[in-house]
Amino acid sequence: MLRDHNEARREVGTANLVLDADLSRQALEYAEELARTGNFRHSPGSSRQGQGENLWVGTANAFSYEDMAAGWINEKQYYTHAAFPYVSNTGNWQDVGHYTQIIWRDTKRLGCGIATGRGRDWLVCRYSPQGNIVGQYAY
Repeated sequence: MLRDHNEARREVGTANLVLDADLSRQALEYAEELARTGNFRHSPGSSRQGQGENLWVGTANAFSYEDMAAGWINEKQYYTHAAFPYVSNTGNWQDVGHYTQIIWRDTKRLGCGIATGRGRDWLVCRYSPQGNIVGQYAY
């Protein structure tokens, strides 16, 4: 995950992320909650202040880490370099929000966790500082 994130960042000239053990622990805890409950939704912002979050879910053991990361990184095809939230050529920032979080210039640290439950793999990645700040450019 770190390699693929950093490759996407290199393509736009943003600095590499570093893996953060605390973010990884928090991401794993939330991935385990998603796997247990089956509720695919972002964690409350109050529980991860200053952190961004990307989520992914798919059939258990059917996808590689590269496939999971590609699901987010491939959003770059819809990316428009403008101030957030006017960053998508579809007119909907959610179509590129995972990608912009990955490449966000001010983000420095990454932590990911994956859990399996209900026949699915649940991936959570956390980012600090968070990206997707209204009025700012990703890079």
